[in-house]
Amino acid sequence: MYETLSSFAQTGGLLLFVLAFVLVLIYALNPRNQKNFDKAKQIPLNDEDEPDVR
Repeated sequence: MYETLSSFAQTGGLLLFVLAFVLVLIYALNPRNQKNFDKAKQIPLNDEDEPDVR
């Protein structure tokens, strides 16, 4: 019984991890998000004293 549940949990966990990884890749590489990522990469170079409030 323990071996069956352990095997199911390991396989299910792996499948969930792979699915989450693929979804994150799709989000990160989606061209619609390019503007947000370009804006975020400029934050360290921003010399303003005020924080960027959205």
